[in-house]
Amino acid sequence: MALVESHCPDLKLVARGKVRDLYEVDEKSLLFVATDRISAFDVIMKNAIPGKGKILTQLSLFWFDLLKDILPNHLITADFDKMPSHIQKYREQLEGRSILVKKMRVLPIEAIVRGYITGSGLVEYQKKGTICDIPLPEGLVESEKLPQVLFTPSTKAEIGDHDENIHPSKMVDILGSKELADQVTEAAIRLYTKASEFAAERGIIIADTKFEFGLDENDQLVVVDEVLTPDSSRFWPADKYEKGRVQESFDKQVLRNYLLSIGFDKKTSIELPEEVTTKTFDRYKEVYEFLTGNAIAL
Repeated sequence: MALVESHCPDLKLVARGKVRDLYEVDEKSLLFVATDRISAFDVIMKNAIPGKGKILTQLSLFWFDLLKDILPNHLITADFDKMPSHIQKYREQLEGRSILVKKMRVLPIEAIVRGYITGSGLVEYQKKGTICDIPLPEGLVESEKLPQVLFTPSTKAEIGDHDENIHPSKMVDILGSKELADQVTEAAIRLYTKASEFAAERGIIIADTKFEFGLDENDQLVVVDEVLTPDSSRFWPADKYEKGRVQESFDKQVLRNYLLSIGFDKKTSIELPEEVTTKTFDRYKEVYEFLTGNAIAL
């Protein structure tokens, strides 16, 4: 049974995002709930992917632990038995898909890191020879490894709107500090680099990913939200990689491909056929097991 929307009347709902429901627990903590909603082209689909939220949560926890030597994260606990009693009453809905986190001042930037050229980066490159207005060598083709890892930030859009890619230099105006902008850039690249090297040992290419950051009470940079999930990253099987074409992937490319095949207008929410939801779940589950070496507990 898919959880499309959580309902926790005794908790204060702060926001419903594309995937996550966010509740205030007290003045210092929040509860992140990963539902089974799925979006593509910034549109939330009418039906969900049963179990998807649990995979996203478990995979984020795996990466939080692996990457904590590079940057701290906002996690307090994912152990449901250690959460406050007024959360525990919603165990049936929330267990396995929720994390208790520290409140942070979340930065208004999507920190996107690219190791390969594909997606919106390829579209811009084919038009202008750049990604986020960063000049690149001529002759790069679909899915080719970039000469160096690129940090290509975007603004954060409201639900239904599109994030806007920006040149990294514009981040200074948005964040109000060159020092902070440099910190974000360096942290994002270091996180991506460690994760991609780890994934490569398990036969997975991380083509690109998106991080989110916040500042704690001491103005220290912290990783927040999800980390390196199939919702926020492109994962490709290394043994099938070949530049010059679209790759097979362990993410929601199955969904994107279906929507493109039916001429999706990129505006209107639709009901997905069961074949698409099943295939999408299978890809998420597969990459979780490849990366962690564990079976997912649903």
